[in-house]
Amino acid sequence: MSKIRVYTAEHHNPWFNLATEDWLFKNFPADQHVLFLWRNHPCIVIGRFQNPWMECDLERMKEDDIFLSRRQSGGGAVYHDLGNTNFTFMSPADDYSNTRNFNIILKALKTLGIAGEVSGRNDLLVDGKKFSGSAFKKNARKAFHHGTLLINADLDGVSSYLTPDKEKLVSKGIRSVSSRVTNLHDIVNGLTHESVSHAIIEEFFNTHAERVEVEDLSIDRLMQEDSLYETYKTYSSWEWLYGSSPKFSHPISARFDWGGITFDLKIHGGLIQDLELSSDALSVDFIEYLMRVIPGTAYTDDAIYEAVVGNIESELSGEYHGMAQDVATLLQKEAK
Repeated sequence: MSKIRVYTAEHHNPWFNLATEDWLFKNFPADQHVLFLWRNHPCIVIGRFQNPWMECDLERMKEDDIFLSRRQSGGGAVYHDLGNTNFTFMSPADDYSNTRNFNIILKALKTLGIAGEVSGRNDLLVDGKKFSGSAFKKNARKAFHHGTLLINADLDGVSSYLTPDKEKLVSKGIRSVSSRVTNLHDIVNGLTHESVSHAIIEEFFNTHAERVEVEDLSIDRLMQEDSLYETYKTYSSWEWLYGSSPKFSHPISARFDWGGITFDLKIHGGLIQDLELSSDALSVDFIEYLMRVIPGTAYTDDAIYEAVVGNIESELSGEYHGMAQDVATLLQKEAK
């Protein structure tokens, strides 16, 4: 049996691609080396232990139809689009080498006229600017190394969607670190996903002294795999994308014509688990109502609106509807 496999993906759904990567890692034979090359529609991919409310401008992402995705590996948040090529190396644990993987990428790019270099443990640079970042995962039998290659990506997307005004959030999650970045297309004009992928595949063959047929993974083929579909449902779920975020607290203050109000929301698992609330409003019943209905609410704009406004007439009366609308609008804005 061949000791290598090479896969490409014809689809660009980031949830499906990340699920496919996970599925391949769990199912490929432990004695094989695998190369998987893929691209995503515009999206933000956050690390396993990051907080999307800290990392992303969720409101702008929703307006522009930008996917939020979370990967299994660690590291920081990154912006992907079709100008960004993703690579994944999978290897037996006892024959795993980051150096070998980086050399495959660098030798492939050298054939295209790009002299890159490794920086630290994770990054590849050209002319002092980052064009690739990596993350890693390993268990007792297998290991993988995946990363990005900026070929002709929209670099404005990084600043557009990864610069939230959330400095006041207090979280145990780790913020991403910004770097000077560049597109490889700006170094060698005319580079494409196809030309870079071909060069990487050829160098992968050379490194392992073997050639195999490249397998194109279609959604139709992959959807026949029940375990993959279940993995995809996990990667696209609210519980995975938001609910697995680390604990954080979010202080929020505002003043309305009926009084000032300050919240300190305690959020864990994507839910408002508890809150501290202070106010100089005269309506004690309304403040007690908020303290009763908000805990346990998912930290999403729809859930917050339903909790605060949807219950107001049954629990108090219609005269408080305007106040409830004010509070819901305030919290909805902060939850994006």
